[in-house]
Amino acid sequence: MTAQGAGRSPRILIPALAALAVALFVLDLVLGSVTIPLGEALRAVVGRASDDSFNLIMGMFRLPKAVTAALAGAALAVSGLILQTVFRNPLAGPDTLGIGSGASVGVALVILASGGAGSALLEGLGGFGYAALAIAASLGAGTVLAVILLLSRKFEHGVTLLIVGLLVGYLTGSLVSLLVYFGSPQKVQMYLGWTYGSFAGVRGAELPIFAGAVGLGFALTVRSSKSLNALLLGEKFASTLGIRVKRERTRILTAASILAGVVTAFCGPISFLGIAAPQAARRLFRSSDHRVLIPGSALCGACIALAADAAAQSPGGGSVLPVNPLLALIGAPMILAMILRGSSDSGGGSR
Repeated sequence: MTAQGAGRSPRILIPALAALAVALFVLDLVLGSVTIPLGEALRAVVGRASDDSFNLIMGMFRLPKAVTAALAGAALAVSGLILQTVFRNPLAGPDTLGIGSGASVGVALVILASGGAGSALLEGLGGFGYAALAIAASLGAGTVLAVILLLSRKFEHGVTLLIVGLLVGYLTGSLVSLLVYFGSPQKVQMYLGWTYGSFAGVRGAELPIFAGAVGLGFALTVRSSKSLNALLLGEKFASTLGIRVKRERTRILTAASILAGVVTAFCGPISFLGIAAPQAARRLFRSSDHRVLIPGSALCGACIALAADAAAQSPGGGSVLPVNPLLALIGAPMILAMILRGSSDSGGGSR
C-alpha cells in the first residue's frame, strides 16, 4: 500500500468520529455519583445551571476531567502512531521507550522513599500532592527520554533503538519493583492507586499547562507528517528522498515522548490506548497517509478514553472504577472485531 492507500474518505469519517467524540464528551459530563440532567449539564458548563451545586461539580471536577480524558486519549494515540511508524512494529507503544516506566520511577521515589513530610504532602493527592507527582513523573520520563535520544544518534536502525527502549523499560521497572518491595504497606497502596491511572487529577489550574504541552506535541507531529510517510517505507528509502533520518527521528521521538510523558505525569500510566487507537484508525481509514492518520488516531484515542471514563462513572455510587482495566475491556473487543471484519472483507489481502 502506498502512503495514501486506497482508503475510505476522511471527509466522512473524521466528522463522524468528531461527532462521536462530542457525544461521549457530553455523556462523560452527565454521568457520575450525582446524576445531572443533560440540559442542566450543558448549562453548568458555562455556570448557568439552576442548581449551584451542579455548577460547582461541573466546573471543579467533571469538565476538567472530561477535557483531560479527551486530550490524554488523543495524545497517547498519536504517540503510539509515531512509535509504530518509526519502528514499523504494530505492537510499539508509548511504553516501548520506557517513558511510562521512567515516570513511574519518579513517582515511586516521591511516594515510597519519602519520609513523614512526604506522606503528609501527598495526603489525599490534593493540592501540592498532585504537583509533586506531576513533577516527579516528568523528571523520571525526561531522564529516560534524554538517555534514549542520546542513544538514538548512535543507531541507524529503529529496530535497534526499540530493543534499547525495551531494555531501559525493564531496568526502570526493576527499580520500581525494588522500591515497592522496601516501601511501607500504606505507601505501596498509595503508589498502586496511582498506577491504575485516572483522568481526575488535572484541575482547572493545571489544565492549561497540560493542554499546552499536548498541543506542542501535536504541532511537532503535524510538522513531521511527510517524514512519517517516508519512514513508513524504510529509513533507507527516506534518506534517498533527502530526509535526514537521524535528525527527523529525534524530532519525531521527542514529540512522541512529550505526548506520552505529559499524560503519564498528570494521569498516571494509562495503558492500551497507545497501541489500540492507531490500529483502530488504520482499520477505519484503510490508509497509511499520516495526514489522515494523525487526526484519525487522535479522535479514536479521545473516543476510547472518554468511553472508558464515562463507564468508570456509571455505577452511580461513591466509588469510581479504575480506568486502565476499562480501557482494555472496551477497546480490545472493538479492535478484535475490526481485525476480524477486515480479514473477512479483504480475504487476507495486503495491508
